[in-house]
Amino acid sequence: MFSFKEYSQEILTTIILILVLIALRIIVAKLIRRYASTSQLLEHRTNLVIKYIHLLMNILVMISLIIIWGVETKDIFITVSSIATVIGVAMFAQWSILSNITSGMILFFSFPFRIGDTIKIHDKDFPIEAEIEDISAFHVNLKTKDGEKIIFPNNLLLQKGISIMPVQYEEKEFFD
Repeated sequence: MFSFKEYSQEILTTIILILVLIALRIIVAKLIRRYASTSQLLEHRTNLVIKYIHLLMNILVMISLIIIWGVETKDIFITVSSIATVIGVAMFAQWSILSNITSGMILFFSFPFRIGDTIKIHDKDFPIEAEIEDISAFHVNLKTKDGEKIIFPNNLLLQKGISIMPVQYEEKEFFD
């Protein structure tokens, strides 16, 4: 029969761990939002990064809870290795998804260009000069001077040489 006295230490540790998780999620979200506001990054990109970091924190807490509740180490290794095998096979087929998400995170924290910038992607087979319309977790939306819309994967954006083109203002006469 289940006894609170028998598992009081595990229950108390679980409650403390959950409270720490909640506090860390709030603190991390505030720190990322502060960084994003000082760097003038978009809100939806900030929310995406927060979501990824919260997912990582939740996974770490789940692993901690498994250890706290005394699941045997060999059982943990068997379960984790089975899950890792399934995920590994699935991700091997879709490695570009993980690569694009990772690249999106890198672009968020070391963001060399912004939405509205005109960039030139140095690719010998298919050079592109276009304006950045949007940056998402997986790809960047570009628009050329001819109005052509290009969806460019984040991982390729980090692999290619990029030039940020200077802003060209049209000279217009102004009348009073």
